[in-house]
Parts: sequence; C-alpha cells; structure tokens
Amino acid sequence: MAAVAEDKKKISAWRALGMALGNRKTGFMLLFGFASGLPFALFLGTLFAWLTEAEVDLETMGIFSLIGLAYAFQFLWSPLIDKVNIPVLRRLGRRKQWIVPMQLVLGAILITMSVLEPRTQLGWFSLLAGIGAFASATQDIAINAWRIDVADERATIDILSTVYQMGYRLSSLVGGALGLIIAARIGWPETYALMGVILLGVGFIGLWAPNASENAADVATESERQVRALRHAGELEPAIRNRALALVALLWAGAIGIVLTFMIMSMTYAPEDRPNPTEFTVNVGPWIIVATIILPALIAGWLASKKRRGEHLLTADEEPASGGNYILDHLYRALVLPLVEFVGRMGWSLVLILAVVLTYRICDAIWGTFAYPFYLGELDYTNDDVAFASKFFGVGAIIAGLALGGLLLTTIGRMATLLIGGILAALTNLLYADMAVGGYYMEAFSGAIGFTYLIEQVPGIGDADLAKLTITIAFENLAIGIAGAAYIAWLSSIVSKKFSAVQYALLSSLTLLVGTLGRGALGEMIENQGYYDVFILTTWIGLGAAVLVCIEWYRESRSRANSGVVAPEAGQAVAPAE
Repeated sequence: MAAVAEDKKKISAWRALGMALGNRKTGFMLLFGFASGLPFALFLGTLFAWLTEAEVDLETMGIFSLIGLAYAFQFLWSPLIDKVNIPVLRRLGRRKQWIVPMQLVLGAILITMSVLEPRTQLGWFSLLAGIGAFASATQDIAINAWRIDVADERATIDILSTVYQMGYRLSSLVGGALGLIIAARIGWPETYALMGVILLGVGFIGLWAPNASENAADVATESERQVRALRHAGELEPAIRNRALALVALLWAGAIGIVLTFMIMSMTYAPEDRPNPTEFTVNVGPWIIVATIILPALIAGWLASKKRRGEHLLTADEEPASGGNYILDHLYRALVLPLVEFVGRMGWSLVLILAVVLTYRICDAIWGTFAYPFYLGELDYTNDDVAFASKFFGVGAIIAGLALGGLLLTTIGRMATLLIGGILAALTNLLYADMAVGGYYMEAFSGAIGFTYLIEQVPGIGDADLAKLTITIAFENLAIGIAGAAYIAWLSSIVSKKFSAVQYALLSSLTLLVGTLGRGALGEMIENQGYYDVFILTTWIGLGAAVLVCIEWYRESRSRANSGVVAPEAGQAVAPAE
C-alpha cells in the first residue's frame, strides 16, 4: 500500500509539473527572465568588446564599470516600485506598469546606441548605457515581485523561479557568446539594433502578461488601506513610528547621497581624479548595506517588539491622517513597514535566514571573478578552449541543472532540493581542487565514461585536456543550476506578497555583500597559498551552508507543526507569505 501511495504521489507531482509548464504565467515568466538577463549581458559584458574594437582606451572604458552599481544597489529605489503607481500606466497592473515601460525604454536605448559612434560620441554613449542599466535594474525589481505575486497552485513559485532563471541564462548566451558571433558577421551597431528590437517585442508582448489575483485597478486602494490601517487601534502610536521613520530615512538618504556623489564624481572629474569603482564597492558598499538593511532591520525589530509587548499602541481608531502626517504615514509604509512585517513574522529565526542567505551562494558569488584567471593563467587553456567549455557546453549544463532543479522541486520539495543543491555545489569545488593539482582524477573519469572520446571529435581544439576542463565545468554548472533553482524559489517563498519588491531586493542584495567582501580575501589567499587550498576552503563553506539549510528545514517544519499546518507534499504549491 505504501508503494502504491508513493507512486500516486509521483504521478501527481508529474501532473502538477506538466500543468505548471503549460500555464500562461510560466510562458511569460520565461519571456521576462530573458528580458531581465539580456540587458545585463549587453551592458556589462558584450559592450566592452564593442568599445575595445572601437579603440576606446581602457582608462576611459573604466567609467562603464559604474553601470554595475545600478544592479548592485537596486534595492535603494525598490520602495518606489512597491509603493508608487504611475499615472495612466497603473491600469496595466501593479508590476507591469514598471516592467513594460522599462522594456520599451531598454529597446529604444539599444537602438539609439546602435546609431552612435562610441569613440567620438562617448558622452552620449555612456549616458545611454547608464540610463539603460538603471532601467534594467528597475525592471529586475518589478519582475522578481511579479513572479512572487502571480504564483498560485498551478504556476508555483518553485516552477516560476526555475523558468525565470532558464530565460535569464538563455539571454546571457544570446547577449554574450551569440552576440559576439553575430557582431563578427554584421557589425556591432546592427547587433545592438537587433537586440533592441527583440526587447521592444518583449515589451509589446508583455502587455498581455497576467496580473496577480487582485484587481489591478484596486492596487492604489489597497495601498491606501494599508496606510489608513496604521491609525487603527492596536497599531503603534504615530510618534513612535515617526522616530523610527526619521532614523531609517536618514540612513537611506545618506546612502543614496553617497552613491550619487560617487557617480557624479566619476562622470565629471578628470580620469586621473575619478574614484575607483572597485574600491568604492569593496570599502563603501558594505556600509551602504549596513545603513540600508542591517540598522533598519534592528529598528524594525525594536518596533515589532514594542507592538508584541503592547507598548505605545493606539487604544482607539484615529481619523485618517492629512497634510504632513499623511505624507509621513506613506513614507513609513514604503520604507519601514516592509521590514517591520518581515522581522515581526520571522522573529529570531531571521538570524538563521540571514545566515543561509549569506553563505548558500558564497562560492558562486565569489568564484566568478577568478574563473578566467584560473582557466587561462593557472591551467594555461586558450580562449577558444574556455569559450567552448564555459560559454557553450557550460551554459547547456546550467540549463540542464535548472531543469533538473525544477523537477526536484516538484517531486521532492523545496527544502530537500535546496539541501541537495547546496551539497552538490560545495562538492564540485573538490573537482576544481583536483584540476589545480593536475586534474588526474577528472581526466581518468572523463576517459572512463567515454567523454574524452566525444570531445576529441571537436575539430581543431578537442583533446583530453579540454575534456577534463569541460566535464569539470559541466558538473559545476549542473550543481549551480539545481542550487540556483532551489535558492531563488526559497527566497521568493519567505517574503510577503504585500511587500515583495522591497523584501526580495533587500535579501538578494546580501549576496552582493558577501561576494564583495569575500573577493579581496580570496584573491589574497590565492596569491599566498594557491588555488588548491582555496577550493578546499570553499568546499567547507558550502558544506557549512548545507548544515544551515538543514536547521532552516527543521525550523520550517516545526513552525508549520506548531501553527497546525500540515507540511505540503512534494509538488504542492506553497504560496509566499501574505
């Protein structure tokens, strides 16, 4: 009987997966994922190849590294995406009012850039690239929130998160390796014009994307209701809220001011006087995270504790605020309430959640910077070797990993997949450790399964050395795909739909923090001890993250049991918190 029940469960999971993949929301999620990844590839990767071919000097080219700041600090304007409705465009829906216009703006920018000459019109070129990066980062905030908002029993958050990443990875291939190939044949201006037309098409098709279950026309009403609820009995007194708001607003204003000052200095100062973007990210970036996330979270915890203990609460409903108080209530709802809701809902378990966020993707976040120096410098592979193993075969492997991750999410559940992905991602560091000392085991394994023979059939570059690099990258990317699918699904599941844009942007930005802090230390360790010791260290860090996932899994199970909720079976949807 138990075997029959297990078979029925598997059949149900497969049926749920099939229904989800055929869902209209899933199709638009793939499209939005593609639109999210394409500008990132074009502005932060392929663009430098165009500038190099146009003979723009490296010092001048350094200004374009500022573009990355738009993605790194996108959480700074995420409250606007959650709170502000655009006149007229609000009819498209709470998230689409931001997604569709940004896609159309991006398409127009790429087409405009295609008619400019980078060397002689660098000012306009860099301005458009900067605006494009800002629009792209804004689109990312809204798309992540849309994914969380529209998730339901058929198009689950697990499947939507997996499909989003598939679209993102495909666009990275289109905007990266394929973009280089196209440009070599038709030219850079034509290539960017083509990419711009693609984004314009995505924006047009996006008009028909479904909205969340709530009526799009009532979004402003819901926001107003949340603000008015702040004056109901049992809520915190306005005086207490305003003190917290003043502190948080001061911290956020200071952080935004620092970023803007840095960008103005970088755009207007002489090349020799410009601040270094890498040093800014390493030295100032963590403090911006502290000012906009860590300290506001502590303030939110203080407010949540006041409310939980029944201190400084309104004893009766007050009249709706007006004038200056009305503005303060709206600012509180945009800046502070998302954190108060999250901290109040999670309590002390927030420490565990932050520990998982800071460690789970640490290897992936740090390693990307040192991958090419390792392949090209340490292992002496050629550009063609690395392009084949990483860009073509590797992208296929990561998409396969995402597909496998989506299947595991549906069949065995989110936390089990998160654990498996974390362990596999950690263990693949041992494969690189072997490569660092000669790759004997990887070469033997590749030959034993016949993979070396297949790679040797590749004209011009195929040999045993390429085979062991390719299979190592393939295993790593397969693990990253599984771990990435589970991680994004888990992160999406713990935020509230009411504040999805702010909460998701804040949590995901912490990966930037650990990656930024870790790169300097890892680079120094590579210089002093070599790559082998680094890969052993990152293996242990990854396994430590897997232990934290086990604890988080236990916490979630206990939380459901204590609240009387039966833990869902694999394949069933778990909606993000309301």
